[in-house]
Amino acid sequence: MQNATQLFTWIAGGFAVLGLLFVLSAIGALRRRRPLGFATRSLAALLLIVCAALAGTLSIATLGYQALTREEVAARVTIEPTGPQQFVARFRFADGREASYPLAGDQVYVDARVLKWKPIANLVGLHTAYQLDRVTGRYAALEKERDGPRTVHALGHGTPLDLFDLRTRYAALAPLLDVEYGSATFAPADRRAEYEVRVSTTGLLIRPAQPASS
Repeated sequence: MQNATQLFTWIAGGFAVLGLLFVLSAIGALRRRRPLGFATRSLAALLLIVCAALAGTLSIATLGYQALTREEVAARVTIEPTGPQQFVARFRFADGREASYPLAGDQVYVDARVLKWKPIANLVGLHTAYQLDRVTGRYAALEKERDGPRTVHALGHGTPLDLFDLRTRYAALAPLLDVEYGSATFAPADRRAEYEVRVSTTGLLIRPAQPASS
């Protein structure tokens, strides 16, 4: 999409320059008292400016789409079994923070809050925002999930302001937001493993961690 963004940007710039030239030409016709020339050149200038605005809008839209398709590593998770359906999940977050959580279950389950901004908001630097919310142990068997020990830990930072809360309180943010939703992912925890928890426009996903490059 980067090439498309550049193309629309160049087109918008070209139309804008031509529109400016026709505006100057229309002013010249007005000074020479040529009403017909002024009217036709003004109409041409208006048409070119509208085309520039349309191309600029498409440029912004494709830029937003490009930004929202990227995938980021939210955390790296190491699983250490400690007993039957017992394990420790060691998190290394994207900001460098580390924490360990004792959990019960067959799988590690992570959920998050996700906010997707519209392209106009991307223009001022607001891209997909997320906050890892909780980690819990998940049982493979439904009966065990109902009756087994439940373990859950908070992953998010405590902050005075929360984007989700602000969105709920202020309807003025609605035109800037594409969608807000919760997302979750899980992976086996019955053996030692390392995973990457990733966030994308479709939500959370978990993958085996790639070996660190030397």
